[in-house]
Amino acid sequence: MTFMPQSQNAVDPVKLEKLAEVAVKVGLQLQKGQDLVVTAPVVALPLVRLITKQAYQAGAGLVSAFYSDEETTLSRYQYGSDESFDRASDWLYEGMAKAYANGAARLAVAGDNPLLLSEQDAGKVGRANRATSTAYKPALEKISNFDINWNIVSYPNPSWAKVVFPDDPEPIAIAKLARAIFAASRVDVDDPIAAWTEHNANLAKRSAWLNGERFASLHFKGPGTDLTVGLADGHEWHGGASTAKNGITCNPNIPTEEVFTTPHALRVEGQVSSTKPLSHQGTLIDNIQVRFEGGRIVEAKASRGEEVLNKVLDTDEGARRLGEVALVPHSSPISASGILFYNTLFDENASCHIALGQCYSKCFLNGATLSQEEIKAQGGNSSLIHIDWMIGSDKVDIDGLRPDGSRVAVMRQGEWA
Repeated sequence: MTFMPQSQNAVDPVKLEKLAEVAVKVGLQLQKGQDLVVTAPVVALPLVRLITKQAYQAGAGLVSAFYSDEETTLSRYQYGSDESFDRASDWLYEGMAKAYANGAARLAVAGDNPLLLSEQDAGKVGRANRATSTAYKPALEKISNFDINWNIVSYPNPSWAKVVFPDDPEPIAIAKLARAIFAASRVDVDDPIAAWTEHNANLAKRSAWLNGERFASLHFKGPGTDLTVGLADGHEWHGGASTAKNGITCNPNIPTEEVFTTPHALRVEGQVSSTKPLSHQGTLIDNIQVRFEGGRIVEAKASRGEEVLNKVLDTDEGARRLGEVALVPHSSPISASGILFYNTLFDENASCHIALGQCYSKCFLNGATLSQEEIKAQGGNSSLIHIDWMIGSDKVDIDGLRPDGSRVAVMRQGEWA
């Protein structure tokens, strides 16, 4: 393999090994005999090899890896027939859904170029995204419903590194991004697993406080934002480690700084402005401004990527409603780094955020026992998509509203009150 020697030289091999270990032992808590499905950019092969080694050392049944490639993706837009953009690899996603139904764990390695499709036809991008979302839904439901243990980690793809650090030569940009990933993922310490145990305990305390308050809604107030997010009936806050329906406790996102729950799909009112760009499947969407009525987005604007944003919102009825609201202090380590990652996995952990689309059934009391009809009746949203975007900053205040209308300060100037 000769496709990425520079990045291999720029990435600390000891910390990369630690990241692989954390992904398997903390992110997944992979069980003996359990199969693992891995998806990754082909440039992340060094990390996937280490993950595969760690997985088999942990007793994995069978590890199956599937790779994407940026040049291959671009070839579709340059040479593919028009009708191809309404298709997706249904057979692949059906196979993944079957694997998850049979008990496999899922691990995704993120790191694609956030601007990969920024110069491509927005109509084709939107059609391809919709086709993929439709084909992926059976697998996504297994993940979003926490039927399985799953995890996402990241690798410093050279093209991503150059977006984050455009003024640096590629090897230096890769090294900087690698260090930032390792720090945010808590693998730059002597004992990363102990560090994650402590961090999970702190997030659990935040979740417990919010669950004790039982707020009816949250009110966000800041520049361009005056938004009331009603919370689903019987909602439950989570953060850090979560126990999936298969009984395995996993850390779905590495890194993570959030506590999150499910909004009520019909009870969101007001306007909100994004505070960081959203990188969505190769397109950058910036300065998002939307207005909600009756839980539904009725007006949406963006200074960049507006056409793609509106096509995303037209994916299905649930795409214009919320499936998640998450609280993150402005002083989180990722925010304090001052780095804009152009990657939702990182940027959402620098800022409070909301997600369009599919809710997590995990975020309901006794969620594992609820049917889809019961989740909907309690306010849970259903959609082909789940897209997080950032609405928090040091200029945003958040109040919790109790059922009797009284207010409790939750955050002031982006920090826990």
